[in-house]
Amino acid sequence: MFAATFGHNGGPLRVTRSKPTEPMKLTIERTALLTSLSHVQSVVERRNTIPILANILMDARDGSLGLTATDLDIAINEKVAANVASEGATTVPAHLLYDIIRKLPEGSQVELDYAADKGKIFVRSGQSKFELACLPQDDFPIMETSQLPVNFVLPANVLKRLIDKTRFAISTEESRYYLNGIFFHVSDDSEPVLKAAATDGHRLARFTLSRPEGAEG
Repeated sequence: MFAATFGHNGGPLRVTRSKPTEPMKLTIERTALLTSLSHVQSVVERRNTIPILANILMDARDGSLGLTATDLDIAINEKVAANVASEGATTVPAHLLYDIIRKLPEGSQVELDYAADKGKIFVRSGQSKFELACLPQDDFPIMETSQLPVNFVLPANVLKRLIDKTRFAISTEESRYYLNGIFFHVSDDSEPVLKAAATDGHRLARFTLSRPEGAEG
């Protein structure tokens, strides 16, 4: 399961409420973990002035491992099936964990064992063992999606086509941050539609599709 949340400066954001520190232990297939890590770590910058933003939030419960990463503008979260022996949560260095899992043999099983008392997570697979320092889950910022007024679903291929048709016109000037994205808006032309537009002040790109359910706002 994959989801992305897009915010903006001053957008809905909260920090997770304090919870009792819990140990965490699970086993997961290497390829499944690597695929999910490749998705979520893509928003984590290599150089980060805020230490917690260099980490991925890992939350193991109900037979799955949840992975969340954010740069405070975009949040990506994904769930992957896992054999959870002990439920818990912590945050782990994103790129370091990704590099470790990427170099493990294909088809191997990976054991993640978080020692809450030591503030470290142990990664084991076959004869390989790694020890990574963690940061508290309570420090990890979470976008509050319940405060967003509109929620709708688009097929992945439609969203990809929409972005491909408009992204070339997005401004890359940081001083014009309000043009650094794609503008979505609904319109009742001859039929209800959802329009996406992007411009850098010189070029304008627009893509129109039938309005999906939930996009009436």
